[in-house]
Amino acid sequence: MVGFLSVFHKSKNRTSFRVSSVIQNTSSKSYYRNAHLSNSINPSISPSIPPNFGSTITSTVFSTLGFLSKHPNFSNLTKRGTWLSLFCVLGESRIFSSGSLLNRTSSRNPISIGGLRSFSTESYRESINYDIVIVGAGPAGLSAAIRLKQLCQERGVDLSVCVVEKGAEVGAHIVSGNVFEPRALDELLPQWRQEGAPVNVPVSDDRFWLLTKDRAFSLPCPFDNDGNYVISLSELTRWMGRKADELGVDIYPGFSASEILYDGNDKVAGIATKDMGVAKDGSKMENFQCGVELKGHITLLAEGCRGSLSEKIMRHYKLREKVKAQHQTYALGIKEVSIGLVVALDYKNPFLNPYEEFQKFKQHPCIKPLLEGGTVLQYGARTLNEGGFQCIPYPVFPGGAIIGCSAGFLNVPKIKGTHTAMKSGMLAAEAAFRVINEGISMETYWDNLRKSWIWEELYRARNYRPAFKYGLIPGVVFSAIEHYILRGRSPLTLKHGKPDHEATDAARLHTPIQYSKPDGLVSFDVPTSLYRSNTNHEHDQPAHLHLKNPRIPELVNLSEFAGPESRYCPARVYEYVSDEKGQQKLQINAQNCLHCKACDIKDPTQNIEWTVPEGGGGPGYSLM
Repeated sequence: MVGFLSVFHKSKNRTSFRVSSVIQNTSSKSYYRNAHLSNSINPSISPSIPPNFGSTITSTVFSTLGFLSKHPNFSNLTKRGTWLSLFCVLGESRIFSSGSLLNRTSSRNPISIGGLRSFSTESYRESINYDIVIVGAGPAGLSAAIRLKQLCQERGVDLSVCVVEKGAEVGAHIVSGNVFEPRALDELLPQWRQEGAPVNVPVSDDRFWLLTKDRAFSLPCPFDNDGNYVISLSELTRWMGRKADELGVDIYPGFSASEILYDGNDKVAGIATKDMGVAKDGSKMENFQCGVELKGHITLLAEGCRGSLSEKIMRHYKLREKVKAQHQTYALGIKEVSIGLVVALDYKNPFLNPYEEFQKFKQHPCIKPLLEGGTVLQYGARTLNEGGFQCIPYPVFPGGAIIGCSAGFLNVPKIKGTHTAMKSGMLAAEAAFRVINEGISMETYWDNLRKSWIWEELYRARNYRPAFKYGLIPGVVFSAIEHYILRGRSPLTLKHGKPDHEATDAARLHTPIQYSKPDGLVSFDVPTSLYRSNTNHEHDQPAHLHLKNPRIPELVNLSEFAGPESRYCPARVYEYVSDEKGQQKLQINAQNCLHCKACDIKDPTQNIEWTVPEGGGGPGYSLM
């Protein structure tokens, strides 16, 4: 696929964008799509077909087109003189679609809110109303959207559902292990095998090794992956996105949900997307576009691990305190397509570098032969929840619910969270459907969650992770007893240790770790890996990584902890450089950010706050 974005005309009254893409499919036919968006006054409008967000050509421009074409008052845009056209050539056929799109959107009858301007230079926000607004097009969010539309078909009801996604396309920010357990997918889409889901490689063998410096000792394997598959979760979510789109879900990739909207009764009323076209100094550039309010009767947050809005909601409504849940504990997963390493973020040594530990792991005599002669296709990193059962917050708040890894449903001993995330999305969708149609409480989601197989599975797995706070050997021994003898029915529920950021020791208590230089064959430097992640952000925008106190890095982090942010970040976002006086100062390279959230978690003083950048920025995963 080759994609191009160009601004081909600019003037005071007119800004036009063109996105072109050539996609080569398996039958060697070229698919050409060309979108033309303009705000010039024109009495005529060319009919439009919706862009295929599932292809790699999806961009902010296409997403804006999606907002317009799917908006209930799309036909009114012609009266205000807005010109919008999309020309599409598929093979040798030229297609101009008209009525079907408009009929589909107008039949949903969301609340009328006037019009929607594209690339507006005005500073006020417009709003679009939906029955259900979902933040995040990952496994949980898409499962919720699909289940909602399935219920609509089953009950003869029409609800408007939208999913907003900060990645440039569905799947662009998805990275996972992923040895996939299809239990939830079997429930959601039973015909997935016949419908071409990218779930094709069954697990053939499991091995569990204890690695020393130069040897590997086989241990009894605690995993049971019979019937599971090795997959790319990024590819699976794109496939699920197409399924959701076929059912009538409006999906808007390339838009970052940056703000929670509340009504006068402190009830969540939806979200607002981040303004675009804001320069580093806060001024509005020529392409400034005000954020859009997406309002819904129900808002489901499916942002993944350490979701920024989800964390705000948990604090605002004290959702952890409501059920006496413990603090969440995390790990950082680093991956090169088919190999990865997970590092628990409660490590003590501030000199430990998770990225370099991954490179070191690949050089192990028992691992390196598996990789030699291979080619790295992509690189990525993401944090994952490891708190498990003890750390699940109350997931319901006035006006919505938290689903998937935002709530923390990962099964640590399985190292799996996709199936539980999907199931939680389905349960939330069923509750939301009944809230709107039957007037019941959204707390039904919480009740059904505790009756589901998610709850039983996480309860049985609850003691594995906290056992390792006592050390490697005690953790392994306790986990073996829990797994093989007690079968998850221990009368005790262990508690986690300190929060990850408090676990970091002072640098004076440890010796710096010397890592080998990369060989360029199996191990690589950070810039090389970043290139493989397809990470990109608009350079001229306010940094999305905020320092609550700009003096803390030099006064505390550097002096007491030897600058750990320069090591725990797998993208070299944080660097200490010398200023003109020879003093070490923290430099933030926000454009490198992989959106892994490690800094938001591991910073010793919690001085770093991760917020969403402009939509469409960040990694561009396709195989992860």
